[in-house]
Amino acid sequence: MRVSRSLTIKQMATVSAVTMVFVFVFCVILLFHAVQQNRYFTASQLESIARAVREPLSASILKGDIPEAESILRRIQPAGIVSRADVVLPNQFQALRMSFLPERPVPVTIMRMFELPVQISLPVYSLERPANPQPLAYLVLQADAWRMYRFVMSWLATLVTAYLLLTLMLTVALTWCMNRLMVHPLRKIARELNDLTPQNQVGHQLALPRLHHDDEIGMLVRSYNINQQRLMRQHDELNNNATRFPVSELPNKAFLMALLQQIVTRQQTTALVAVACETLQDTAGVLTESQREMLLLTLVEKLKSVLAPRMVLTQVSGYDFVIIAHGVKEPWHAITLGQQVLTVLNERLPIQGLQLRPSASIGIAMYYGGLTAEQLYRRAFSAAFTARRKGKNQIQFFDPEQMEKAQQRLTEESDILTALDNNRFAIWLQPQVELASGEVKSAEALLRVKQEDGSWELPEGLIDRIENCGLMVTVGYWVLEECCRQLAAWQARGITMPLSVNLSALQLMHPTMVPEMLELINRYRIQPGTLILEVTESRRIDDPNDAVAILKPLRNAGLRIALDDFGMGYAGLRQLQHMKALPVDVLKIDKTFVEGLPDDSSMVQAIIQMAHSLNLYIIAEGVETEAQREWLARAGVESGQGFLFARAVPADLFEERYLSNVSDPAKG
Repeated sequence: MRVSRSLTIKQMATVSAVTMVFVFVFCVILLFHAVQQNRYFTASQLESIARAVREPLSASILKGDIPEAESILRRIQPAGIVSRADVVLPNQFQALRMSFLPERPVPVTIMRMFELPVQISLPVYSLERPANPQPLAYLVLQADAWRMYRFVMSWLATLVTAYLLLTLMLTVALTWCMNRLMVHPLRKIARELNDLTPQNQVGHQLALPRLHHDDEIGMLVRSYNINQQRLMRQHDELNNNATRFPVSELPNKAFLMALLQQIVTRQQTTALVAVACETLQDTAGVLTESQREMLLLTLVEKLKSVLAPRMVLTQVSGYDFVIIAHGVKEPWHAITLGQQVLTVLNERLPIQGLQLRPSASIGIAMYYGGLTAEQLYRRAFSAAFTARRKGKNQIQFFDPEQMEKAQQRLTEESDILTALDNNRFAIWLQPQVELASGEVKSAEALLRVKQEDGSWELPEGLIDRIENCGLMVTVGYWVLEECCRQLAAWQARGITMPLSVNLSALQLMHPTMVPEMLELINRYRIQPGTLILEVTESRRIDDPNDAVAILKPLRNAGLRIALDDFGMGYAGLRQLQHMKALPVDVLKIDKTFVEGLPDDSSMVQAIIQMAHSLNLYIIAEGVETEAQREWLARAGVESGQGFLFARAVPADLFEERYLSNVSDPAKG
């Protein structure tokens, strides 16, 4: 099949015509604007020349000295602009005329269109003017029309050239864009349909063109695919004399393979989840067709309820489903989706008086590249068959290593949440000591976890595991609330000692962080200046403006902000240009720099000098020797914390050691 006139030619002709009209209007407006500007400039020059000769000319006219008036007019410097000068009496009698340039013919059309020639009329008065002066005559200067005509033709030639070039460029550019966006996908669809053999026509599926998922071309492809699926089902019903499987309105295998081919072409990381529902298969011959149809439709609705909007659910056989899990890039995320699917499928289901508890086997194949669409599909179902051999309601990855990683990830998440629910997390306090006096002025809240032997410590890598499991916001909120509860208890006893708490970048950038923090402050009635948020880094905050927008309302609410571990990461020296914009009160020197004191002090001196220039309160971390304390005190560091003073202890022991001398107003 051939086309007699391509869409490309039609659209190019249309775009060219529309472009020519609009560019023509633009050029005409531009031409008239340029001529008007030139007219104004010429009139201004004529007026300047006329004013230069007005006074001597008025004196000569008042004396009636015509030869002197002619002499004055001859002294006018035309400079290629003035073509004629006239002296006209008030009764319109022409007294004098002086021509400077020979008149050259200008087309009448140009003269009328652009109001040529340009001329000005300037009244000439006597030297002593009465209250209501009357002009003696009028000095009329006329510009050279030929000069203006050449200007118009020059502009017209330039605009015509620009007009043609601009029209050509816009036509080609717009046509190319429209051709790539619309004609190419339509041409590809037309060729694919034209090349179909009769054997492949039934059930054929078109792939959604790139960038056309939500427009009319995408609607056309989806409508075609849905119609093909219906025809395929009718064809199967007519030719299948065996047991009839129930079908839904879900996309079929052909549509699934087309989508998988797109994923392979674009190299998109995703997960393919195969769901083999044994209940649909086992009830063949047991349930009636209407019961099995109801069972299928109910299971489909349950599956849809746990899928994200971007995910695609397809039915590839009477009892097998496949989920394209767009957005799932990690095995643990895929296994979480599989668990959600099993949870909704395993719910007790009444079907016309029967109580069923459906079961399924789930196979998962991750796509990271290097596979064909058919290989990815086979891997998912191979994993599903492996899961079925292990028993009902099992989940299996095609790659055992991915299965192990996903299970380990989910186990870590479960362990952290269980520890949080069973009160195995606690807040310990480490004192912050004023270096000059040795008094405890504040404290820092540190996370501790109860171990199997009953001891409390922070296991190495726990914070990283919490972040990797996506629980940093949950655990961080618990820590913040515990600190607010501790502060509220102290302040009820009249104790206003400040308490610092670490805040990771993940918490800081979370959208609900600010309102939740403000709600905690109001609920526990925390006094201003007693809660210090130490901003730490696990991931860089690339835009300091975002940090300012988040920290500023917290600081306005009475919280103090500290830069923790200064010299490392986000709070590093490379961010000094943004320091002045940050609403920060306290700077904490990282223990890495303190360790080298007093021998290696150049970096610490620079940090202290910078902090003093910004009027920041300084706390040194990791102070372990008396020599370090003495050097820091002499350098102007206000406070320090570290093993030299005390280790972190439980809250009750901290109160016994450092707050026992504070009286409780309730007991008094």
